[in-house]
Amino acid sequence: MLAVSLAALATLCAVQHIPMADTLVYRAEGAAVADGTDLYGFTVTRWQLPATYPPFAAILFVPTTWLPLGALKALFLAGNVALLAVLIRLSCRLAGLPARAAPLCAATALALWLEPVFQTVLFGQINLALVCLVLWDLTRPPGAVGKGFALGVAAGIKLTPAVFIAYLFLRGRPREAVTALASLTGTVLLGALVLPAASVEFFTRRLFETGRVGKAWIVDNQSLQGLVARLLHEAEPGAAWAVPAALTAAVGLWLARRAPSEAGALLLTAFTTVLISPISWSHHWVWCVPLLAVLVAGGRPRLAAAVAVLFTARTFWLLPHHGDLDLRLPWWQQPLASPYALLALALLPMLSTYLSTRTEVPPPRGAVDSPHDHRPANRDDVPHRAGVPRRTGVAHRAGVPRRLGRP
Repeated sequence: MLAVSLAALATLCAVQHIPMADTLVYRAEGAAVADGTDLYGFTVTRWQLPATYPPFAAILFVPTTWLPLGALKALFLAGNVALLAVLIRLSCRLAGLPARAAPLCAATALALWLEPVFQTVLFGQINLALVCLVLWDLTRPPGAVGKGFALGVAAGIKLTPAVFIAYLFLRGRPREAVTALASLTGTVLLGALVLPAASVEFFTRRLFETGRVGKAWIVDNQSLQGLVARLLHEAEPGAAWAVPAALTAAVGLWLARRAPSEAGALLLTAFTTVLISPISWSHHWVWCVPLLAVLVAGGRPRLAAAVAVLFTARTFWLLPHHGDLDLRLPWWQQPLASPYALLALALLPMLSTYLSTRTEVPPPRGAVDSPHDHRPANRDDVPHRAGVPRRTGVAHRAGVPRRLGRP
């Protein structure tokens, strides 16, 4: 099954001449560091995409300049497939599911066609690498050496994982939180040492230029801001988005603090993060993979199947969305335009109370007992199922980024 899925993906990429535009941006960032040129002054590809990550990430991208472009694209394609398999393995560990070879391969074959995963491969993105860093670190055994370090590195590459540092503090894991904070600080200092001018520019100016990343109201953006902008037909919703986002952040982190299981708390933090981020492109929602594993482990196969269908249906790509049509969608198309944000809003209370505690990751050594702490269930009670429910008809989109300047 995996071989068939990979062959279909490779054929699609070849036939459609997939540009892997984000890979080209990473390569340009690495070249700017290597050549000593302005990191935030260039745009690449016919969509005029700029650099949007911190200087530390650009330093890590320097090796992308060492390969021919064709080889680099092939490497990103193969690397993302391998990272997907790693993510499924880590998701099984989070959920307490066995990860035997055959189910793991089947799950990888099916998960390739989940829209967030597919778009990550299509654009040559690094979302899977970041989620794997976070999930690997946070599911390591209690007391593991340097636990929290990889989380800090992920936050240094792309700032949004820093919300998980708050998650660690709220869950009573200060040692891991301080390690992650120190690691993040180290990435910032390294960036400032190698690229002082670019660091000042990013943290005093570019960080706050949301419009530089893309238009918040287009259907590609599945964050709370995108939902509100389309619902109100307002390109800049302002307080109409900021206030609900602040409330969502407070409620989401509060629920994560009180969640009976570590798996539920971690997913609450993940989905709170993608909700409140000003822009969460659809490919940022690769957290759907561990969500599916936790739902299966929690004995909710029908719900898992429904969630899998939602993440493969690609409803927002089927809507009229050329020009400013995203801002003129009728009321009945709004749920189709914002399925991920609406699902996350519905999942926040469910993840805090509904999931079985048998999906729990063991608490850190020495943690103080609280009414929210439970022992992991007997592994004999865990359903021996690993993988992602079978998908239904996928509408393939081999298009181009709409995040900046569309026709």
